[in-house]
Amino acid sequence: MADGPKILIVDDEPNIRDLLTTSLRFAGFAVRAVATGAQTISAVLEEEPDLILLDVMLPDINGFGVTKRLRASGYTCPILFLTAKDSTEDKITGLTVGGDDYVTKPFSLDEIVARIKAILRRTQNEEDDALIRVGELSMDQDTHEVFLGSIPIELSPTEFKLLRYLMLNPNRVLSKAQILDHVWEYDFNGDAGIVESYVSYLRRKLDPHTDEPVIQTKRGFGYLLKAGKA
Repeated sequence: MADGPKILIVDDEPNIRDLLTTSLRFAGFAVRAVATGAQTISAVLEEEPDLILLDVMLPDINGFGVTKRLRASGYTCPILFLTAKDSTEDKITGLTVGGDDYVTKPFSLDEIVARIKAILRRTQNEEDDALIRVGELSMDQDTHEVFLGSIPIELSPTEFKLLRYLMLNPNRVLSKAQILDHVWEYDFNGDAGIVESYVSYLRRKLDPHTDEPVIQTKRGFGYLLKAGKA
């Protein structure tokens, strides 16, 4: 089996299933093919594919219904609909229930491969945008997970917002007024002491795992997050 991205093909027509399987494997994808909506849901649970190529007209649950169930269960893998229907209404329905793109039969195999690659590139870029890395600090803005090297750091929501703002501005001195404005969303008439308190909370969680403080105080100016190796 290929080591490329995992594609789940869902189509009740054996000839189309076989054609797509052969073509996508030739293009370097790892492929599994199923014929029904129920099999699709089982395969997603087992395989966690990187993309689902999903026929809308299936013998049991149609593709839109499958998509609704997957999205309701929290699965976010991209879905490329494949169908003989070409109405604007159907396309809107597909995108509304959580699909990412739509290809109409008869289709070009080159177009299918190109669409899949484009969706996977876009998805990867979105995932990359969710990650912030500064030195050995990494933050996932979607899952709210923070790591210092391989060590997980548990943060409160406010601690997370403060660290995020510092990480988005590495090696830059940020005043208490700026921090209040961006993290607490009020101006310097607010209590600047709250900034000092939360910087202290962060240091207690980060500094035991580092040789030198990650967050430095620039007296009279503000705070700075070092971008060097933690």
